[in-house]
Amino acid sequence: MLLFFRPASVIRLPNGDSYGHPFDPTRVTQISWHPRAFLYRNFLTDKECDHLIKVAKDKLEKSMVADVKSGKSVESKVRTSSGMFLKKAQDDVVAGIESRISVWTFLPVENGEAMQILHYENGQKYEPHWDYFHDKINQAVGGHRIATVLMYLSNVEKGGETVFPHSEIKESQPKAEEDWSECAKKGYAVKPKKGDALLFFSLHPNATIDPLSLHGSCPVIEGEKWSATKWIHVRSFSHRRSRKQGCWDENANCAAWAVRGECDKNPLYMVGSADAPGNCRKSCKVC
Repeated sequence: MLLFFRPASVIRLPNGDSYGHPFDPTRVTQISWHPRAFLYRNFLTDKECDHLIKVAKDKLEKSMVADVKSGKSVESKVRTSSGMFLKKAQDDVVAGIESRISVWTFLPVENGEAMQILHYENGQKYEPHWDYFHDKINQAVGGHRIATVLMYLSNVEKGGETVFPHSEIKESQPKAEEDWSECAKKGYAVKPKKGDALLFFSLHPNATIDPLSLHGSCPVIEGEKWSATKWIHVRSFSHRRSRKQGCWDENANCAAWAVRGECDKNPLYMVGSADAPGNCRKSCKVC
């Protein structure tokens, strides 16, 4: 006897209504297999987008990149945006988004880094790069980044596309002259649309790196661009250490951030609260 089941089109999350709309797989489109990339229309509600921007707006600092040799955070002309990190499960909105990401990617919440909010103004960009690591220092904590979820928090009048220069289907994507920037025409591109989310994998299913995952953020030509990035590792990214072990930093960039004043500018992430310790307590000299 054959049994037929009608698949559910919506997956309910715990307390999902307080976080926004539930996860709906019918809104997901596979846009590429090499690299593996998927687009989720209206992954975030307008209220969620506006909330993330509001929380981050007065805490932005110049974006940094990881040095390929030392693994340390350094300034670079290839990345000209500004940004800041939220704390994991910082509030109900952030916790809800993180839960939804876990359901979509089938990767545990604890494998994710803290969410980064980015702001691009006119002419600002991020040159093509890979999200997997080239240094052993960053790989030591959670392993390689296996996946990236890039959430668009605003519309962009012109430019600001996410582009995959090595995508195997870049030649098949039609691009009208007036609709795309010159940067976007150099690969397969995704236009930023408020609420949409782009998921792409930096590793193959066998956990080897995927060079085709090279991607960049095209320069903003008109307007401004807000986005939120969630990097997810192959292993847990949380340091489960006993308080008896004393002070520690959860991120290799903590010392550099502390020098730049982040302990005061972003205390919830750096120092923490009475309920949960921060990620950079040692560099902030609070323990």
